Amino acid sequence: MARDNLSIVLAERPTTDIIPGQTFTQKTSPAPTPADLQDGQILVETLYLSLDPAMRGWLRDMRSYLPPVQIGETMRGSCACRVLASKSKQAKEGDIVSALTGWTEFAILPEGRFEPASLYPGLQDPKDMLSALGMTSLTAWVGMSKIADPKPGELVVVSGAAGATGSVAGQIAKLKGARVVGIAGGDDKCKWLTEELGFDVALNYKADDFKEKFAEATKDFIDVYYDNVGGDILDMCLMRAKEHARFIECGLVSQYNAAKPQGPRAFSQIVTMRIRMQGFIVLDHVKDFPAARAELAQWIAEGKLKKTETVVRGGLKVAEQALVDLYKGINTGKLIVEIKNHNETPSKL
Repeated sequence: MARDNLSIVLAERPTTDIIPGQTFTQKTSPAPTPADLQDGQILVETLYLSLDPAMRGWLRDMRSYLPPVQIGETMRGSCACRVLASKSKQAKEGDIVSALTGWTEFAILPEGRFEPASLYPGLQDPKDMLSALGMTSLTAWVGMSKIADPKPGELVVVSGAAGATGSVAGQIAKLKGARVVGIAGGDDKCKWLTEELGFDVALNYKADDFKEKFAEATKDFIDVYYDNVGGDILDMCLMRAKEHARFIECGLVSQYNAAKPQGPRAFSQIVTMRIRMQGFIVLDHVKDFPAARAELAQWIAEGKLKKTETVVRGGLKVAEQALVDLYKGINTGKLIVEIKNHNETPSKL
């Protein structure tokens, strides 16, 4: 009897918040089998699904760095997968690979559409493909090491500092010798940033005295701002920028669900303080991935870089609600949905 393959597909484009049971719908179809493989292809089962703030942008029908997910199409997403069958020389049955398989339990992938575990130095856990050595950590490395390039003693501010990218970006800045101020939503997250990750200061943007504490923490003014949120906090950082400050625009999570996203109100500061504000997409830096992963793996092995994940269990059916919760800030570090634990017996198709 053929096994079913559950996929989550886009049902309608949200204008503001993602609505569970309305934005996406479940689709069941026969699972692919080894008999369906052609030369150079592999059959995989999804083990872990990465949830990322950028996903909200993929639902908009507008020009971007990737084409939008189409209505009726499987939701895009990076996954760590196990190879169930192979006609490729790049992976064999039982191997762990990473791929942009999307929100589906099983998939057939051609060569060039997956990355073998050999590209992830020091890999200890398949989830590391999505977190410690995955796209969010690569984004932190590119944005902080290559673009911001903080110098010893400089003041670096990181917003969204308890998230997957911000937590790594702040740690990298510390490794470069900078003084790091993190901004996060909640006292527990701030305590984690200072006590576990070594941030010099962590500020709860939800606190009543946030503005006063922010002014005190940036009394020497900001050399580098690593922006993951946009909105009011971006404006505050513009007002506290040092001359020739570098603003690294990585994400705008506070604006992703807004019908009319808020632009910078303190825009004149870019002129008067001669600020360099630069956006970037990590996919433009693929050639740097081997060096980035090697350095990240070395830092982790030496205990200089700490990884943290929030893992949501319950399979693919919980992914939609978990994505909604991502924008509410439920996660500390990388948010991952466990589709199937890698220690479980491989599926038979």
